[in-house]
Amino acid sequence: MPNPVLLLGGRSEIGLEVAERLVRAGARTVVLAARRASDLGAETTRLTALGAEVEAVEFDADDVAAHEEVLTGLVARHGALDAVVAFGVLGDQARAERDVAHALAVVHTDFVAQVSVLSHLANLLRPLRAGRIVVFSSIAGARVRRANYVYGSAKAGLDGFASGLADALHGSGVRLLLARPGFVVGRMTEGMSPAPLSSTPAQVADAVVAALDTGRGEVWVPGPLRALAAAMTVTPRAVWRRAPR
Repeated sequence: MPNPVLLLGGRSEIGLEVAERLVRAGARTVVLAARRASDLGAETTRLTALGAEVEAVEFDADDVAAHEEVLTGLVARHGALDAVVAFGVLGDQARAERDVAHALAVVHTDFVAQVSVLSHLANLLRPLRAGRIVVFSSIAGARVRRANYVYGSAKAGLDGFASGLADALHGSGVRLLLARPGFVVGRMTEGMSPAPLSSTPAQVADAVVAALDTGRGEVWVPGPLRALAAAMTVTPRAVWRRAPR
């Protein structure tokens, strides 16, 4: 039987698309973890319509002190999980350059809180020798740009941490998939002009689930981003600092 699905960031557009596909593939239980869990009615209905049993649990990504208790309880109830770590914020780059507290808040959510949940999940799933973890990095972390260096630096840190954790989990029975999408057209980027090689939440989810099915450890969405990232690493700094978002 497929593992129960845990969506950390229960309102995430990409996360819900992934959960929906995993339910269609046979998962019977989905746990939606988010703040204001009592308001997850629409998300719950979407998944129950596909035949899933849905549990909504209170989860504040920024409250790292509470992560261990929440995750330990979920693993105790459901056993090995397919955990989709889909919370995060884009932040406001211009504000972050003026307001140090805002810069710290972005990095805390997009890096520190992710390190916390990934570490707890790894520790909880290792003894079970089962489970899968999906982590969302970004092309923004491949080489940090002047135009969004606060968000990009958080994603760069997350990418490095997740890559190392995947190596540490090798042979444990727990698998980690690191997804690196480009610009995703959705709520987070509403009002922004799409960048080249953009994708939708549904396209990202299709690629993620296909990568899970084939046992891959990394996936770029769309695939040509891999070549773009390689070109980015050799772009002269004088040119790179003028790169747009």
